[in-house]
Amino acid sequence: MNHDTGLQDTINEYWTERAPSYDAYQQRPERRDLDLEVWGRAWSSALPPAPADVLDVGTGSGHVARLLAGLGHRVTGIDLSAGMLAIAEQHAATDRRAPRFLEGDAVDPDLPPESFDAVVGRYVMWTLRDPEAAVGNWLRLLRPGGVVAMADSTWFADGLGDLYGERPAGRLPLAEARSIEEVRDAMVRGGLADVTVTPLAEVLELDRRLGVAPGHDVVVQYLLVGRKA
Repeated sequence: MNHDTGLQDTINEYWTERAPSYDAYQQRPERRDLDLEVWGRAWSSALPPAPADVLDVGTGSGHVARLLAGLGHRVTGIDLSAGMLAIAEQHAATDRRAPRFLEGDAVDPDLPPESFDAVVGRYVMWTLRDPEAAVGNWLRLLRPGGVVAMADSTWFADGLGDLYGERPAGRLPLAEARSIEEVRDAMVRGGLADVTVTPLAEVLELDRRLGVAPGHDVVVQYLLVGRKA
């Protein structure tokens, strides 16, 4: 087993174990509708008009994929966590416009070239074992003029600890990013043009008012958007 396979297996197992509690937080009734409104505006500001073909990498329990499908996009969500995909598919079974969910690697999606208008991801960049390779692979999937939009933050600027056990040197390079510019720079090195970084003020306000997931601190989140040159 190579280092990347071992690390990825550990990540997959971690998120499968966490899937029920993670999804329960996403579904909190006091915040669910507000999240849809706020995140809907954020994603719409970055994406082409609907209907567009959108790939949601690291879809998890399908929050972003289902939101974008509800806005009229044709959405495919991929993940390597079986537990997360099971929950995503369960939720989507009740949706009028449902995404397509597939098992797939966010770093190296096995999908046809130039089959999407946009690649999106929320809280994914920090989990990637090779962010620059991932961005390069996403560009292959984009049609000319397509966009990549990633929402993330500096979650572990003080250190990731043993969250994923021992990591091979150089892997998960953004997990302990100390500034969002490190994430932006990785997207640029991966080949994206005109990468912008926008603080998500409405999300921050919601976090301050309604709280964040247990074990997390309130931090500024950002939307990073680049295009295929």
